[in-house]
Amino acid sequence: MSWFSQILENWISFPFLEEYLTSVVHPLWLLKLLILLYSPVIALFLFIWPFSFLLHIYKKMNNQQESDSKFWEKPRKLVALVTDIVGKILFGYEVINMEHIPKGPGVIIYYHSVTSTDYSFLVAKLFKETQRHCYSVVDHVVYHVPGLKIFFDTIGLKDFSKAECVEILKNGHLMGISPGGGREANFSNDYSLMWGKRTGFAQIALEAKVPIIPIFTQNVCEAYRNIGKTRLTRWLYEKTRFLYLPLYGPFPVKLRTYIGEPIPYDPNITAAELAEKTKIAIENLRDKYQKRPGNILRAISERFDKHYKAN
Repeated sequence: MSWFSQILENWISFPFLEEYLTSVVHPLWLLKLLILLYSPVIALFLFIWPFSFLLHIYKKMNNQQESDSKFWEKPRKLVALVTDIVGKILFGYEVINMEHIPKGPGVIIYYHSVTSTDYSFLVAKLFKETQRHCYSVVDHVVYHVPGLKIFFDTIGLKDFSKAECVEILKNGHLMGISPGGGREANFSNDYSLMWGKRTGFAQIALEAKVPIIPIFTQNVCEAYRNIGKTRLTRWLYEKTRFLYLPLYGPFPVKLRTYIGEPIPYDPNITAAELAEKTKIAIENLRDKYQKRPGNILRAISERFDKHYKAN
């Protein structure tokens, strides 16, 4: 940079150019700032990209074309095993009331914290212990991150349409959806659900005639925190739907996912009523198992507390 600035100084006769570039517009400062602010996201991608690369090699070596065949069972088992180990080491992750997951199809609805790592741990444990494959709806921006498509397709993450979700459920699979999505991840305060008038997930469950399984993860908002919740950033998100606030973490808090009793299919209920019923179910789980306001130190100390109430 010093060599480059000296050339520019001689060329345009602007003194103190190096000092100006260093203190005002030095591109490396911007890069360093972005790395600092989004380091947890970068770390996550650095964790996933090697898997994606290995899956690509695995596919090419075996001349495999279909992304959803039995051919991918071994890679899925490996991803589930590694994810489950990470969950246990970082957060002492546990699942309470796994028996509430039906043997048939169903829609898993969860609260979306700053990240959805808790849901990822649940999907991994579910596959590892029961061999149940759970498809998941993700934002189209995430699905199109370069280099990760084969990984997402292998484990069933995609920006599925409503018709595709219904078809997956009718084929007997589980489907995970967060109605709050990016808005909830960016701007939710102290475990508040931000669903607005979204009822699409309820309509999917009604069309497929399957139950809804509400879940909630204790201390999930303490695992990662974000910064930058302002009126401006909220306005930018609503206009672009392409904004992810800087976050920091992870903190080694205790994570427990509580699975509520399934809400059975009822042909006499509307999508709006079912959505409201689901929201109340998740809020009840939250109010029962989560101390509010959240506290990082308390959440860490709960890793050493063996005496907790499961009911």
